[in-house]
Amino acid sequence: MSETLVKWAVWLLGLVPDDQAEQILAQIGDIQVSDTSMWRRAKRWGEKIRAVEALQAAQARAMPEAGVVVRGESHSGPRMGLAMDGAMINIRQEGFKEAKIGCVFEVEPRQETDPTTQEVVEHPHAVNNTYAGHLGGPDRFGDLVWGEASRRQWSRALDTLVIGDGAPWTWNLAREHFGTSQQLIDWWHATQHLYAAAHVAYGEGSTQATRWAKRMEDLLYRGEAWRVADLIEGLAAGQRGEKAEALHTEARYFRGNQRRMQYMEMRESGWPIGSGMGESGCKQFRSRLAGPGMRWSRSGAERMIAVRAAILSRRFDTVWAAAYNSPPN
Repeated sequence: MSETLVKWAVWLLGLVPDDQAEQILAQIGDIQVSDTSMWRRAKRWGEKIRAVEALQAAQARAMPEAGVVVRGESHSGPRMGLAMDGAMINIRQEGFKEAKIGCVFEVEPRQETDPTTQEVVEHPHAVNNTYAGHLGGPDRFGDLVWGEASRRQWSRALDTLVIGDGAPWTWNLAREHFGTSQQLIDWWHATQHLYAAAHVAYGEGSTQATRWAKRMEDLLYRGEAWRVADLIEGLAAGQRGEKAEALHTEARYFRGNQRRMQYMEMRESGWPIGSGMGESGCKQFRSRLAGPGMRWSRSGAERMIAVRAAILSRRFDTVWAAAYNSPPN
């Protein structure tokens, strides 16, 4: 197989399942290559692409600390953000495991008509999204996502934001790699915790639970997470056993993250308050790695995540050139 054909095979396998990739080559290119042959190439070159990503991450780690502008640089780039989330992948002999996905994006304000007031207002949008992914612990993932942010010249950004779902590892990585960035728990995950508390206190699906959660949304949006925590503690006082403990847990969630829940302030400052860009990224990884009946070896999933990230980030050609010209193993 020529270099071009191998490149096509790896690229196709990053887009669609093996059998479909074989059919595409046969139908469009009149090239007869078995899916097993294509997968052998994908495993080999996927590992080389992983090595390229690891080298980039190591080089980024050797650079000045996150947020430090080196001599000759200035904060002249666009606002940038990072959203982190997880996608579950079925691994043979291990079951479902979380692949950590990071989405690096720029923030672009756009003029839109408010559906309620009909006024033209500015809404922030995440644009130019690129990705890093890792099947495993947060330490390696942190290096990879910082490598991607560095490639995007994160240190030049005028202002930066890290959005997450509230998992402790998210904020540990934010402190280690993105220490000068603002932090925000995305709105959807925060409201999910509101409804969880409402369902415990008033019964799942009840009208009373919905009304209570809606009132709490107003407080939360205004940045009064501390008050939400107090009110949930008040609900816990009237419960016993598991229900009381569940409500105490939700109250701790809002109290511990109140500085990451300044939604009105962040929106007025021109930031997105949702993590749709991260959710979308996870869906795009799942569409290739978590389809019906799919099960992966750990090494196969790790290689495919690297290939998929390069494709979704629109830099497969660049990564392929670096991998193809890298020293032989």
